[in-house]
Amino acid sequence: MKVLMINIHSIAFPKETLPLRRFKIKTDLLLSMKQKIEILAPAKNLIQGIAAINAGADAVYIGAPLFGARTNATNSLDDIAEMVRYAHLFKAQVFVVINTILYDDELKTCRELIYKLYDIGVDALIIQDMAILEMDLPPIVLHASTQANNRDPKHVKFLKDVGIKRVVLARELNLDQVKEIHEATDVELEFFVSGALCVSFSGNCYMSIANGERSANRGSCAQNCRLPYELIDGTGKTLIQTAHLLSIKDLDLSDQLPALIEAGISSFKIEGRLKDIVYVKNNTSYLRKRLDDFLENNMDKYQKASSGRTFYNFEPKMDRSFNRGYTDYFVNKRKEKIGSWDTPKSQGQYIGKVLEIKANGYVVENYEQLNNADGLYFINANGEADGAQINIIVNDVVVLNSPKSIEIGTVIYRNSDAEFNKLVEQEKSAIRKIGVHLQFSETEDVFRLLATDEDGHQSEMSMLSEKTLANSAESVIPNIKKNLAKTGNTVFIVDDIDVTMTDNWFLPISKVNEIRREVLEQLVEIRISQYHRETQPIVKTDHPYPVDKLDFTYNVSNQMARNFYKRHGVKDIEKAFELQWDPGKSRVMVTKYCVKYELGKCARFQRATMGEKIAEPLTLKHGEVEYKLKFNCKPCEMEIWEKDAELEYIDEDVQMGYVKK
Repeated sequence: MKVLMINIHSIAFPKETLPLRRFKIKTDLLLSMKQKIEILAPAKNLIQGIAAINAGADAVYIGAPLFGARTNATNSLDDIAEMVRYAHLFKAQVFVVINTILYDDELKTCRELIYKLYDIGVDALIIQDMAILEMDLPPIVLHASTQANNRDPKHVKFLKDVGIKRVVLARELNLDQVKEIHEATDVELEFFVSGALCVSFSGNCYMSIANGERSANRGSCAQNCRLPYELIDGTGKTLIQTAHLLSIKDLDLSDQLPALIEAGISSFKIEGRLKDIVYVKNNTSYLRKRLDDFLENNMDKYQKASSGRTFYNFEPKMDRSFNRGYTDYFVNKRKEKIGSWDTPKSQGQYIGKVLEIKANGYVVENYEQLNNADGLYFINANGEADGAQINIIVNDVVVLNSPKSIEIGTVIYRNSDAEFNKLVEQEKSAIRKIGVHLQFSETEDVFRLLATDEDGHQSEMSMLSEKTLANSAESVIPNIKKNLAKTGNTVFIVDDIDVTMTDNWFLPISKVNEIRREVLEQLVEIRISQYHRETQPIVKTDHPYPVDKLDFTYNVSNQMARNFYKRHGVKDIEKAFELQWDPGKSRVMVTKYCVKYELGKCARFQRATMGEKIAEPLTLKHGEVEYKLKFNCKPCEMEIWEKDAELEYIDEDVQMGYVKK
């Protein structure tokens, strides 16, 4: 006969665990004084979200059925609910992206969706449209998406004061600007640290809708920035025949984590809700290891934001999954060229140069790193991005699947690592476990197993078993410990086992296994049921917005957003671009990226070596579509306008104060 006893010791601890209780209370007080630092991973779907958690993510962000800025990455409420349950098991969080701008006829549907997301346990919403702050909402935590113009200290402080708990900062900020924002307000700060970069100020790119009525702010970006363009100067001369002139490298700030933490960042975000599972697991695992190294050496100030530890059977390395080459963007200010002009596709991992041409293939430097079926990337003799797949490697010769003419000296990259992909795709390539301490003991009538996990949650079960001495004088305790340690496919790993018995009682191994299995199953439910979700009711305020006039870049597309800004003192509110586009005459982008800098013709940073100045205006041309470029050297920004726009060009020397006029 078995007696099942469930005790959740969150309030009353049995006498036997009082020392543990005192230790836990002391530990909790110490932990509460430390700042939590988070790895935030993308989740295209439930499978990839679970994979990200297993790879070490402290939180994931995932799209809902509607209103996410990636229309190809939506998820059902049932899948999000399952994602929430799995994440909360590890005290990880789930953030749902509701970051499109909204039209008036969508507001009711959006509000209903938010209530459903709150009911299934979602931790926070990532929003762009201020209309959401006008709604009657449940007390769900709100984060301001990077699309909400989060680059100015006054704006970020305003968002904190209206009830936003976290702000996702603009990607183009440098460390000094991040520090300035952090000093202005105590709002949580999130920053992208890896993945693709949007060349435009986030939320302020209108190329897609201007060129084909697909709004990036409505989740349907056509990625016009990744297209090939001609570059034409003011005299009509073609300076560059074809190149991906607005395509930039991918972001890698993995070596900047300590500096970013010091500047005030508490959440490190990985871009990639449209990427594959290898990318998600590889990037998450790599950043997890880098952050854990930092946390281990700074345990007095910082702590991991979730529970458990991950075990890997692969060595994560970011250049082994999709990338266009890497840049630190502007975090250390402008110092290098960041364009990825050859191709918008993956460049991958550097291998080496072609050393020799053989009858059946090529001798490639570091060929031993390559595998059959790998994909290669290189620039061909015509200066074009090209690729090939390896058929087989015979001795030192790389044999391709199809004929390719590759010259000696050509630099070879691997943009598809067949063996690495196969390894990482395996479900068990990254396994996350929660530490647990087991105490097996007895009373007069029953045997008892008490499980205490690394966060202090406890699960207890007892079983009746006839007390019969073992036939052998050899202690039964080692065998009991051996079987209690077998956690198998559960989320637990046994860190310590105590077995206390008054005599050498015989116990069937099946009974030991059964009580272990059931106590751990119960502990899963206890962890989930005791998960603490933060809440934050929105209280409407009327403190003034930093400016009293908003142009179209504030993306005001509905009456509720308009009411929000009016209540905060804004008098003049321009409609969103989507509601007032003037075909052929509009500014479609502002960016810190600069084509002239990439060409070595920047008056501010390259004045001594720039040589002959370029005749302006510069024009980008793709087929029949043309854009004019305007350079604002003082704020160090480039604007992109449609071809019929009338622009006033100011001499860059005048802007920088080099000459008088």
